Amino acid sequence: MLPAKADEPQLADIHNTSAGIPHIARPAPRGRYLFVLSLAALGIVYGDIGTSPLYALRECFHGPHAIAPLPANILGVLSLIFWSLVIVISIKYLVFVLRADNHGEGGILSLTALATPIKPSGRSEHTFLIMLGIFGAALLYGDGIITPAISVLSAMEGITVATPVLTPFVVPFTIAIIVGLFLFQSRGTAKVGKIFGPVMLVWFAVLAVLGIAQIVRHPSVLVAVNPVYALDFFIQNGWHGFLILGAVFLVVTGGEALYADMGHFGTRPIRLVWFTVVLPALLLNYFGQGALLLEDSDAANNPFYRLAPGWALYPMIVLATSAAVIASQAVISGAFSLTMQAVQLGFSPRLKINHTSTREYGQIYIPAVNWALMLGCIAIVLGFRTSSNLAAAYGVAVTSTMVITTILFYVVARGMWGWSVIATLPLALFFLIIDVAFFGANIIKVADGGWFPLLLAWAIFTLMTTWKTGRRILNERIQSESRPLEEFLQAIERHPPRRVPGTAVFMNGNASRTPPALLHNLAHNKVLHKRVLFLTVKTKLVPFVPVEERVETEQLGNGFYRLKVYYGFLEDPDIPKVFERMRAAGFTYDHTDTTYFLGRETIIAAKRSGMSAWREKLFSIIAHNATSATAYFCLPPDRVVEMGEQIEI
Repeated sequence: MLPAKADEPQLADIHNTSAGIPHIARPAPRGRYLFVLSLAALGIVYGDIGTSPLYALRECFHGPHAIAPLPANILGVLSLIFWSLVIVISIKYLVFVLRADNHGEGGILSLTALATPIKPSGRSEHTFLIMLGIFGAALLYGDGIITPAISVLSAMEGITVATPVLTPFVVPFTIAIIVGLFLFQSRGTAKVGKIFGPVMLVWFAVLAVLGIAQIVRHPSVLVAVNPVYALDFFIQNGWHGFLILGAVFLVVTGGEALYADMGHFGTRPIRLVWFTVVLPALLLNYFGQGALLLEDSDAANNPFYRLAPGWALYPMIVLATSAAVIASQAVISGAFSLTMQAVQLGFSPRLKINHTSTREYGQIYIPAVNWALMLGCIAIVLGFRTSSNLAAAYGVAVTSTMVITTILFYVVARGMWGWSVIATLPLALFFLIIDVAFFGANIIKVADGGWFPLLLAWAIFTLMTTWKTGRRILNERIQSESRPLEEFLQAIERHPPRRVPGTAVFMNGNASRTPPALLHNLAHNKVLHKRVLFLTVKTKLVPFVPVEERVETEQLGNGFYRLKVYYGFLEDPDIPKVFERMRAAGFTYDHTDTTYFLGRETIIAAKRSGMSAWREKLFSIIAHNATSATAYFCLPPDRVVEMGEQIEI
């Protein structure tokens, strides 16, 4: 039987169980350590937003909903870009959202964990917040597919500027790079990660230099920092001007990465790098592209590459491709981390998770997710064929997630931080108006490609909620046929069965009930081991559980013990390692004399209340293909006995 996941309480309940775990504040990095962290953050955190100059401004004047590259429109778009980066990234994320850390970790699931236990007025509100967070997480998988495709495709499109003869090779080259990127994932990012920061430092330096070279020729472009130009742009262009917001939004698509990667580096390096390197370089490049368009409107087909002199085109393509691969690596690793969190929180079946580094816990590789992302990337490259076609799909996914982040941020600020309505509501509404405006400008382009991330997110959301609901129903069925543990122990004391040497570990999802595997074993084999451990594994809504708080042990008498093992949602279970640590603390344990008993349920879809028939069948298929409990809990296969039973749901 699956421990913890089968009878996992609601998210709020799990979070409340972690109230006794202190938030260990990391010391503020300084000196050389701050420099090293900042350089690493530059490579990992800012890869996505750092490659936006490849396609963002071009989409405003050359995409499906492009506007004429007239001087007034160019200055208006630049003003929108400037204030989008300032308000959405600098203020919303770096000043406010990064304050919402769950024991040092960020990301939408961490934010959901903070928001769900906050003074719910009723079950419906609690459920709504959970579902909202899960849907936001599901949207990020679309980002994990679209980002590698649009980034690499945009970089490869530079060869059409160098020589149009190579245009037919853009898609094949893109697919080859994407395949290589995903084949590399199983080796981990430790070695390549060392060069991410320096490469991105060169990238941002080149962005700044290219922009400055053009700005000095047309310094008047800098007047676009005046928000009046943005306002006048909307007045003059009306509805068409509103649609351009869908392309302008591409300059802030990496905002969620800032929050999701907070746990790796802390807030100080992320903020420092943004204000000293990334923001200045991005603004200089965007304004440089705008200055180029003021000089030559025909450059709108690819203003980024046309900033570079002819001799630098091929080196720029190589550098841009490197930056695109780095941006892709960040979102792929993020998809792995998100999946592990979903598994631990009970919204995903068990999956094979490989750790690719013995030193860095966060470096993981999930084969099933890796190959699914690769196939998805190849499919959309073949289907959309150009980065312009992909731009609409990109915006819908990220704008939706940002809207959800703002809503959850408001809940956390009000309930957890105790901010007043007067302080919180206007701020949240201000951010929400901007998010909804971007969302509205993107959602209109559903037919142009925005349908893809929405369809993908809905499919993943359906899988997650079906798994969660199915496990709850399955647990109810199992528990309805089991006995209270105290009652079982009393029966054993009155009528003791034959005891055999050794230790038996029964995985038990509900610590107060008797494991079905124990009942089946006793019924068939008529014996009990001299020492019996009832082991319950639970996930807390904190990223990591301190080692000293990992295990709770209770002696039940007559050779029976109850063990509760706790993990954070960024940890994966390793039961033998837990026993080894307990042995070091004085607990008697011999792995050669220990047998693990697991329940293996064969699920049969039946016409019973709970889920619709198609969801029951879907749950049965997912459960059948889930990674075995033996592999998930790192149990030695030669010490595991599985007791099977059929259960109708």
